[in-house]
Amino acid sequence: MASVVETVQKEVQPLIEAHHFELVDIEFVKEGKSWYLRVYIDKPGGITIEDCAEVSDQISEKLDSLEPDPFPQAYFLEVSSPGAERPIKTSNDWKRAVGQYIHISLYAPVDGKKVFEGTLDSYSGSEISLTYMEKTRKITKQFAVKQIGFARFAIKF
Repeated sequence: MASVVETVQKEVQPLIEAHHFELVDIEFVKEGKSWYLRVYIDKPGGITIEDCAEVSDQISEKLDSLEPDPFPQAYFLEVSSPGAERPIKTSNDWKRAVGQYIHISLYAPVDGKKVFEGTLDSYSGSEISLTYMEKTRKITKQFAVKQIGFARFAIKF
């Protein structure tokens, strides 16, 4: 399914950028008996339902016109915001996250823990610095980006 996602990205990126939106992610996944093509977009201040509807119509027209059809089966197209707890995947995502509260899950435990939530202090391209609370103590720790299996923005309660 990687080729479907790559094809869609190549075709829809210019449409999304023409609106001054950011293409955050694309998924082509099977849920139950149905396939879904999910396109996540964002902009400063957030995406509205109207933004999603407008872009969805244009994406649908563009994908329907492709020859040969890159989709091996029927699918539902969903265009939406990535949400408040959007994943952090790209270098630009990491740069944007500096100063923000984030959640990271590690491939292997560090100090007996695989999950950390705290403020991202810095990102160097290969390493992050995260300040988090452990009981009543504030701790700052460095992690190599390659140690991180998954990262996302988080909401602090």
